Amino acid sequence: MSSTKSTKALVIGAGPGGYACALRLAHHGIKPILVDKGALGGTCLNVGCIPSKAVITAAKLADKARHADVMGIHIGEVSVDLAALMKWKDDVVKKLVGGVAQLCKGTGVEVVAGRAAFRNKGEVEVFTDSGTVVIQAENIVIATGSVPIEIPGFKPDNERVVDSTGALALPALPGRMVVIGGGYIGLELGIAYAKLGTKVTVVEAMNQILPGFDPEIAKLLDRKLKKLGIDVFLKAKAKGWSEGNGEAIVGIEVDGQAKTLACDKILVTVGRRPFSTGLNLEGAGLKLNDRGFLAVDDKMRTAVAGIYAIGDVVGNPMLAHKAYREADVAADVIAGLPAAFDARCIPAVVFTDPEIATCGVMEHEAKAQGLDYKVGKFPFAALGRAMTAAETDGFCKAIIDARTEELLGVAVIGPNASDLIAEAALAIEMGAVFDDVALTIHAHPTLPEALKEAVLAAKGEALHALPSPAAVKG
Repeated sequence: MSSTKSTKALVIGAGPGGYACALRLAHHGIKPILVDKGALGGTCLNVGCIPSKAVITAAKLADKARHADVMGIHIGEVSVDLAALMKWKDDVVKKLVGGVAQLCKGTGVEVVAGRAAFRNKGEVEVFTDSGTVVIQAENIVIATGSVPIEIPGFKPDNERVVDSTGALALPALPGRMVVIGGGYIGLELGIAYAKLGTKVTVVEAMNQILPGFDPEIAKLLDRKLKKLGIDVFLKAKAKGWSEGNGEAIVGIEVDGQAKTLACDKILVTVGRRPFSTGLNLEGAGLKLNDRGFLAVDDKMRTAVAGIYAIGDVVGNPMLAHKAYREADVAADVIAGLPAAFDARCIPAVVFTDPEIATCGVMEHEAKAQGLDYKVGKFPFAALGRAMTAAETDGFCKAIIDARTEELLGVAVIGPNASDLIAEAALAIEMGAVFDDVALTIHAHPTLPEALKEAVLAAKGEALHALPSPAAVKG
């Protein structure tokens, strides 16, 4: 059975960017149609950001319980019921997915479940369980997201080899896990499983974990991995695996030397790629660039009039909060309002232990760009609130322009870094200078005091740390 619908705006993909765009369009008085072959919320809500943070939080709680004796609290042996943990995680996801469904229903967003493919630049065919729906739309927003990258010899089978999705639905806690890829996804999940009781080994092809991040942050995290009993192989390539004696044998090459690793599960986390398979972009006159992304301007418009694209499919960084902002821009432009994507910085957060968060220009980037800058750093070991929480690993680093004293970037590794970075992002977005942050009264005792102290340290004025030559660019 087939049918036809018409709308002013059609959104393809119900992930963070897609459903947010549909809701904002509805707020503008435009009743859009939202199409997705999967569950509302997309990868982030169903098998990514939210469920992974649930598992990470549970793992951190278990780890803190094991070490509570430092505060005089003796809990005894901590056991993990993985099935119960996964059920709790799934319940959190179901509540949030249900919330998105209620929002769509309450704002007049029509949801169509099915796979979408362009017929031409103004028509999309949706293949549903009950038949085909042809949707004619004045404006179309592509928000199809991304999928995990597969590497030769390690195709996920959900038995031995899993991707990030499979790692969040394990039926039992593996005794040993090899994580291929030392980026943020691999380290987040690797640390979580190590805290739950799995022996974890990380294999990373580059010369540091978290490639692209501040090397000082990577080194500190590497030390924490060792404390957790996680083995790390850098400049290592995964060559393949085989089954043997009831275990998986992973072959790797480290500095030209062959080595084998025995494990129960292999987690592949080497990145993600934009997803547009089966969308028939050619039918709409669209082409992907050489990296597989759709090119857009600052109003999220593609090369074809009336077609927009947002989220992972338009380029890095592949972050839900970037997609949220792009969704706002696309919806506003469709509604005839002035809007453009002109963010000065996009915060990045890694939910490792310690947490990591950055925004703006990092120290190694400022050096590479030849900027005239100053750096200030403040350790959490000197911060009262961090000490009372027994979480003193890490530091806050601030980079300011040496001439104008404008805040250029902030990097945090430490407790609640994911929350602390919001103040830094706001400051950079506003063009804040040294005095704007230094003269702002920060509540005491709190973790955000670390940012103020780091900014003060950039000029050698930190009150709670001795002056350091590192405060001034050499």
